[in-house]
Amino acid sequence: MNKKDGLSRRNFLKTGAIVAGVGAAGVLGLSGLASAKTRTYATLIDLTKCDGCKNEPIPRCVEACRMVNEKKFPNPKEPIKDLWPQKTHDNWSKKRDVTNTLTPYNWTTIQKVEVEGEEIFLPRRCMHCDNPPCSNLCPFGALDKYEDGSVVINHDLCLGGAKCKAVCPWHIPQRQSGVGIYLKLQPIPAGGGVMYKCDLCHDRIKKGLIPACVEACEKRLGARKPLFFGKRDQILKLAHDRAREINGFIYGENENGGTGTLYVSRVPFEKIDLKLKEAKSTLTMGKVENPLADVNGWAKGFFIGPIISALGAIGLALYHKGKKENTTAEAKDTEGVSIHTKKEEE
Repeated sequence: MNKKDGLSRRNFLKTGAIVAGVGAAGVLGLSGLASAKTRTYATLIDLTKCDGCKNEPIPRCVEACRMVNEKKFPNPKEPIKDLWPQKTHDNWSKKRDVTNTLTPYNWTTIQKVEVEGEEIFLPRRCMHCDNPPCSNLCPFGALDKYEDGSVVINHDLCLGGAKCKAVCPWHIPQRQSGVGIYLKLQPIPAGGGVMYKCDLCHDRIKKGLIPACVEACEKRLGARKPLFFGKRDQILKLAHDRAREINGFIYGENENGGTGTLYVSRVPFEKIDLKLKEAKSTLTMGKVENPLADVNGWAKGFFIGPIISALGAIGLALYHKGKKENTTAEAKDTEGVSIHTKKEEE
């Protein structure tokens, strides 16, 4: 590998070592992720009050989520390449109107089950875990856990490796191929697109607003709303008060080590989960353990994550260096190009 090809042998090895070290630090939780103690906000969903907006063309929470996040939705580059070395890819771009499941274009959905003659509607989105395995084990450092409680995917860094989906007990994140920085890196075993999911309206919270789904639900039902958003300790108290009132059950307080999306139900969640499994839904509501509590889970992320991260960073470095050298060569061959034009080309 000569200098003209992008990186010298020495720089190649040096870059790989540095990135591997950074990747290891990220896996070990040294990337500035917020802990459960610094969480400030949470959501409560009261299943005894949600009617699924069944008389509406589309549930209000789903509609509001789509509208506020539309600018973040992917616009894939056609033709979409297969994931290397597989011969498949994920493409939801022709199914943007689908609302009965989670997709890169639909971050909130409503499930429906019938338990003991009672019709139950389940708003589903990211659980925003206290100790999110998706964030801690992402080999590309593309997920951040913020102090407001939100777990957010950085679409500019995500390579679509889907490790976040694999370690999520509910398989929430969804991938769209044909978009993202992986297009500049193929072929490498690094992913194939960008992952998408609910970000708890992180941008709105920073402005002092509440999540769009909660706001839309409140506008429709007022005091009878099933969605509540506020400080975590207050939401947890509200959940316990409501559970005592209806002699019901809470989901999310302990599941996966605790989540920022809590549910309260009159029906045991084991029965709800059984119905979801009978319907072969991947969005179940069973008891789950956080994979970070498993030493093997940590070890896998520690050894594999930095290696893949290093490959991705090296590939990106090669691309940018080659692009810069090509731009410089073109500039030398072109006369009368203004500084302003040169910057635009770069």
